[in-house]
Amino acid sequence: MAVNPRIGPIERTTGRTWSEWLTFMDGIGAPGLDHGAIALRVYEELGDGFAQRGWWTQSVTVAYEHHIGRRVPGQRSDGTFQTSVSRATPLPMADLMERWRAFADADAAVQEIVAGGDLKVSGTDRRITWRTRAVDGSSVVVTSEPKRNGTASLVATQMGLATLEDNDAARARWTAIVERFLAGVAPGR
Repeated sequence: MAVNPRIGPIERTTGRTWSEWLTFMDGIGAPGLDHGAIALRVYEELGDGFAQRGWWTQSVTVAYEHHIGRRVPGQRSDGTFQTSVSRATPLPMADLMERWRAFADADAAVQEIVAGGDLKVSGTDRRITWRTRAVDGSSVVVTSEPKRNGTASLVATQMGLATLEDNDAARARWTAIVERFLAGVAPGR
């Protein structure tokens, strides 16, 4: 079995070896628990003072589910798959989303994925989100997320994909779409 790349960060952040986490999982009967029940026990174990407790709860739980073969990378607890492509841009958050919306409206590959989807755009000072349904019933979410230097990252996510093959194909499509979009984004434009 390949080493899960999540293990090193989990060990460093939680202060526990993976072997210690496996002993904990055995102690709570994790193989017989669903995702939510395991996550609750990990959350309680990490304790109130743990920074980013929810994030690390999910990291430990998902890594464990990978370890026991309950799911593969990219697979969600409901059995569907999710893929994301993220890239930094030279644009501020609002400008990035404005450009993404114009690009998505005109791009044949995006339109082929989301044709007829009910498009919604919402935002806060922390992120702007463009979301819709894909023709295959999955969900597509594209966010513009601010970076410290006043620029923003674009994150394209497709979730609810039926198979690992669908997930791999979606990742390849979104990588090409995002790269094509970024090719048209240049500083000072």
